[in-house]
Amino acid sequence: MDLPTRSESVYAALCRRIGTTEQVVNRRKIVDVSVQMINKLSLIGRRGMNIGSRREGFRLEESDMDHIFWHIRDRVFWDFSQIDYTKATRQTIILSNTSESPPGYTLLWLPFERRSRNADSVCVRINGLLCISSAKYRNRMLSLISSNSIENGPYCSGNHVPLGYDHAHGFFCGFWPPSASSSIDRCHSWPPKDVLIEIIQYGCHFVAIGNNAGNHEDNEWRISFSQAEFKLVHAMNRTQFLTYGLLKLFLKESINKESEKAEKVLSSYHMKTVIFWAIQQNIISDWCPQNLLTCFWVCFK
Repeated sequence: MDLPTRSESVYAALCRRIGTTEQVVNRRKIVDVSVQMINKLSLIGRRGMNIGSRREGFRLEESDMDHIFWHIRDRVFWDFSQIDYTKATRQTIILSNTSESPPGYTLLWLPFERRSRNADSVCVRINGLLCISSAKYRNRMLSLISSNSIENGPYCSGNHVPLGYDHAHGFFCGFWPPSASSSIDRCHSWPPKDVLIEIIQYGCHFVAIGNNAGNHEDNEWRISFSQAEFKLVHAMNRTQFLTYGLLKLFLKESINKESEKAEKVLSSYHMKTVIFWAIQQNIISDWCPQNLLTCFWVCFK
């Protein structure tokens, strides 16, 4: 059996394992509708968003219920020029300060020193600035959620039978990070222009975890592009999506299975990052069923 024929066979098997195009589309719609309903019913000014593999359309065994939550009155800005002062009295103004943090991380400080209920008792002084401590914020959220939850990076993790969950609590910024402007310049062929515009216009989030190589690990926040990642996965064609699924399966059933007793150094996030780069850099000229195994091998290498 030649390689294109084998690739088509694996493609068909993945459609059964991961789901047909229609099934994946319907899963995504169901998740989006459920989130919209929850947000409309929320009475405490909180918003939430599904992130991770279930929102992307997977229903694999390891597909947990992953969410990120934030309060709509707490808004992060990159500089003072972005602030609408007519609304400032109804918001907690938070500014990002990336000057002392590694790429992808930032300090969040309160320039007017007006704390919201969510930032009360979790602030520290850093170089004279009143900053929100990610470690204190994460511990506070953990104590409020459930006695069964455990700390897992920026997440509070636990189980709602039959699924596990990872809940991240953080902040929202409606502006694209200036430090990520170079990513816009790379997007000549992928993603499509309309998808890129949506991603940039949405902005980003901040989750409560610092960089252990930085100077302020317990107080830094990681910039999260979960919404952008979801949009990019949606922009994949069918073969690209199935290659991504095959990478996730290979990670779970081969790489991590072999290293169960050792520390797992790779995650599905690495697989996602690899395939994003492979698509954007045009490393593979033709993503089609006959080339699926070649696509997988290029990404794996």
